[in-house]
Amino acid sequence: MNFTNSPDWQQSHNFNIEKKSAERKTLIVVIITLITMLAEIIAGWIFGSMALFSDGIHMGTHASALSISLISYILARKLSKDPRYTFGTWKIEILGAYTSALILGLMGLFVLIISIQRFFNPVNINYNYAILVAAIGLVVNVISALILQHNGNGEKDLNLKSAYIHVIVDALTSIFAIIALLGAKYLNLQFLDPLMGIVSAFLIFRWTYSLIKDTASILLDKQTDLTLAESIITAIESDGESKVIDLHLWKLASEKYASIICVKTNGEYNLEEYKSRLKDFKELTHINIEIQAGE
Repeated sequence: MNFTNSPDWQQSHNFNIEKKSAERKTLIVVIITLITMLAEIIAGWIFGSMALFSDGIHMGTHASALSISLISYILARKLSKDPRYTFGTWKIEILGAYTSALILGLMGLFVLIISIQRFFNPVNINYNYAILVAAIGLVVNVISALILQHNGNGEKDLNLKSAYIHVIVDALTSIFAIIALLGAKYLNLQFLDPLMGIVSAFLIFRWTYSLIKDTASILLDKQTDLTLAESIITAIESDGESKVIDLHLWKLASEKYASIICVKTNGEYNLEEYKSRLKDFKELTHINIEIQAGE
């Protein structure tokens, strides 16, 4: 015995929330970031700054991650009414975030290897130009963070939230690059440049791990809200005769869940009775209930 929240099966399975504002702001940040990325990578290589070069590479991974996020938004929106996606297209966004994390991890490894090499084979650095470009990169990161921060769904949108965190990490690596260049120029601390490259790499690894952990849990339908599951069980078993013998709960969107519940009962409770017990759970968008007679 099953029920859904709408008689229109296709509409009831469409849980996508259009995020045109996030999509538009992400596009703006992608364009800004790509321009700055090219400037930092070229300047870092020409002027010999590994910290600046690593900051440019990191900004490149940021541009890649944001581009994937942008494509994910577009695909999720365009395919939201496609009946083949029976539980909506939200996971396209999550898959995009997961993919960008993998790319980011590889780029972090590249930065780490080059930075270690520069410890043993230092190169001459044009400090004035390198500091100027690094400062420009920092300004761009701050602007990008402000653009992404003021999105209305920022806290609930893992795709956008991950991009925002990545921008913050980019800003930190820009600061590290400036510190390294200033220290090398005025204090003759040449080791700071490759050292900051290594620090940047580990920041990249940390962000990569965090994003992979969050997105993988959703892609694998890991039950992350144990409190919600316990509340559902309590509501179903409130009559003292019903027993939840199986419960599956997984996310369909940032604040939407689907649930499959198997109930054993000795009482004569019908589907509408159990439905009424769950009416206050607004986050439950798609529910399937099976009732088994008790022994």
